[in-house]
Amino acid sequence: MKYLKDLREDHDLTQSKIAQLLNCSQATYSRYETGDLDIPIEALKKLALFYNTSIDYLTEFTDDKTPHRRIDQNKKN
Repeated sequence: MKYLKDLREDHDLTQSKIAQLLNCSQATYSRYETGDLDIPIEALKKLALFYNTSIDYLTEFTDDKTPHRRIDQNKKN
């Protein structure tokens, strides 16, 4: 999960700060960065919003940081 670490470092943040955002321990977040533990989808959503990128970028499906258009959660279908 190279991009997770790169984004965190680009924003001058510690693992502890991101762990606080995700409501997990620093040790758990460290395991997300190393790929030793799968990141829950809700955590990926928070990180994508926080870093203004896409889940595809966070999970290395793309190298394009541009976020996808977000669905307006307040709209009713």
